[in-house]
Amino acid sequence: MFLPSGTMANEIALAVHCRPGEEVICDATSHIIGFEGGGPAALAGVMIQPLAGKRGIFDADQLRAAIRPDRPYAPRQRLVEVEQTANLGGGAIWPLHVLDAVADAAHAAKLSTHMDGARLMNACIATHIDANVYTRGFDSVWIDFSKGLGAPGGAVLAGPRDFCDEAFRLKLRWGGSMRQSGIIAAACEYALDHQLDRLADDHANARRLADGLARIPGISVVAPDTNIVFANVEGGRTAALLAHLASRGVLATGLIGLRFVTHLDVDAAGVDRAIAAVAEFMAA
Repeated sequence: MFLPSGTMANEIALAVHCRPGEEVICDATSHIIGFEGGGPAALAGVMIQPLAGKRGIFDADQLRAAIRPDRPYAPRQRLVEVEQTANLGGGAIWPLHVLDAVADAAHAAKLSTHMDGARLMNACIATHIDANVYTRGFDSVWIDFSKGLGAPGGAVLAGPRDFCDEAFRLKLRWGGSMRQSGIIAAACEYALDHQLDRLADDHANARRLADGLARIPGISVVAPDTNIVFANVEGGRTAALLAHLASRGVLATGLIGLRFVTHLDVDAAGVDRAIAAVAEFMAA
């Protein structure tokens, strides 16, 4: 089902899988917690139980420890959600065996599973594992076309027919059904046909960026799995560095330290320009 955004895809999935007052289990850094404007509570009426994963990834043992007996004093647990790749984990890739084990543990406890696949294709290109393999244990999943694939907007939410039928009702109710969607969908189709393989270029540029930043005194870097690079600045100077970078035409964000994302509009020369701008600031 085509939707305007991945956030709407997540919110619709939560509302289809869960009833108000029920509980979703996910990593503490998940997009549904920190970047959807309180949508899970406001739209689906669900509670969230966060798990302390590593780089946005938790394992089946952590999930099993969080699952409790169904009793009227606590929210009924209904859904397990994962994010592939994990944004705040620096684009970390969930290993396939971990995904399979988490999905198996969830289904054994009669919980549904949902994958926020905003950057699923980055994981596929990096590991040469097909999307249908990564998602085989999940009852619903969505992918984004406006990130590495470079389309101007759009996401697709997938699941069984009865899930999609109910999701379509919410799409209409929440204003996600666009008469003009064909124009945007055509760009998304082009992105799928032409932009998948070049995600490897983004990964190579991210490694180039991480290697260059790591050589700058005062900068520490998390080695990237895909196209997201997190770096920390000594002395709490992140805000000043971001301002300096902006003055040099280099855009980054300050989520956890510095966050750089490589994409189809960033080439190797742009990466070198960013490294030089950071080095200039740190030297000064």
